Amino acid sequence: MSNYVPIAAEERHAMLREVGIDPASLFSHIPEELWLKRQKLDHLAEKGLSEQALLKLFDEAARQNKNLDDYDSYLGAGFYDHVVPAAVHHLINREEFLTSYTPYQQEISQGTLQATFEWQSFICRLSGMDVANASMYDGASACAETALMAIREKRKSNKVWLSAGLNPEYIECVKTYFISHGFEYEIGELNEHGTSAGCYPKEGGYAAFIIQSPNFYGVVENLDELSKAAHDADALACAAMDPVAMGIFKTPGKAGLDVVFGEAQPLGASLNYGGPALGYMCCTNKLVRKMPGRICGRTVDRDGETSYVLTLQAREQHIRREKATSNICTAQALLATAAAIHMALLGRQGLTEAAWQSADKARYLHDELLKTGLFEEVYDAPYFREFALKAKDGLDLRALNKKLLDRKILGGVVLENNVWLLATTEKKDKAHLDRFVASVKELAGKEEK
Repeated sequence: MSNYVPIAAEERHAMLREVGIDPASLFSHIPEELWLKRQKLDHLAEKGLSEQALLKLFDEAARQNKNLDDYDSYLGAGFYDHVVPAAVHHLINREEFLTSYTPYQQEISQGTLQATFEWQSFICRLSGMDVANASMYDGASACAETALMAIREKRKSNKVWLSAGLNPEYIECVKTYFISHGFEYEIGELNEHGTSAGCYPKEGGYAAFIIQSPNFYGVVENLDELSKAAHDADALACAAMDPVAMGIFKTPGKAGLDVVFGEAQPLGASLNYGGPALGYMCCTNKLVRKMPGRICGRTVDRDGETSYVLTLQAREQHIRREKATSNICTAQALLATAAAIHMALLGRQGLTEAAWQSADKARYLHDELLKTGLFEEVYDAPYFREFALKAKDGLDLRALNKKLLDRKILGGVVLENNVWLLATTEKKDKAHLDRFVASVKELAGKEEK
């Protein structure tokens, strides 16, 4: 990949003004508090910096980031720090894969097509579903696309039911998608155990019931109950599923779900300061032509040799826009390839081992934190690698997180009502967990004095 020289901001603005566009109007729909406040580089506009000075400047800026090579992290909430075998990064850095990050002409590359086919096959085996697409942008957009897909299938309904246990970002993404379509959504409650059981609507009129398992609070949902409740109401049963958790839990395919989607970042992708992510979607054969994006298939050519093709691609680039299932114009091909390599390296046994270690270490941390007397359970229910604890006696969790940061520990996510959401993976050993608990006890004790 060759280097390039971008045009300056003043030149871009001049080009926009020439065609009658005010540069500021391009961002008018974004709240100003979300705008990136560009750092001013002293003297750069006047005389520039030497190569050495510029490298030093960016190196110093990069050092301000906190990375998980130096910090012990208990953050989760949708993104998890799992072990990524070194071979994954080695293979996806091959130019054949790396330059196909967003392959618009994917059909001309047999290697990319085969990697996509393997990814789809792995996801189908993992979920027990019939068919998967080439990937989605992330778990949130996969959730929104699932909602739209359900409404396309259930034409008499333009409303979906969303569990309150869904990742809040997924819910916000659905809301955003629905604005332009005029569709409706309803957010259900969770029961005292932190699941959707008993909270599903009894009446009809919904295109889909959509839950997450394990849900945002780490609690494992009953997929059989979702399937029955949704189908009794003539709605699609849809769930966001954690791909690592599917290594040890009953597959959604066996539970009779119609659509399964989620975030596959735990498979082969490091956290990367928040992105990019990797969404997945799979469904039953009945719904395959309602699925967005593209689907790769395997066949034979006229010489009898195995070949790979894009079997379905109901995108607006290929068919009439009004018939397109989505405006998704590409797939997360590089990260999907990384996930496929990751699953191939781990195999069934390795993925199961990673899942059990994550679950066991979460249970250990959960119980040790309760023994401190500083916390109480939020939900008395089975959980996977993540759990929620409520701080007692006015313990300030945000202040505790700041003090932990001084010890190079990233504490959990602070939620409403003084709740701490903590996650572990197979990367943690007992020494890590014991140090974390000891630090919490010591720092909380200092706060009380």
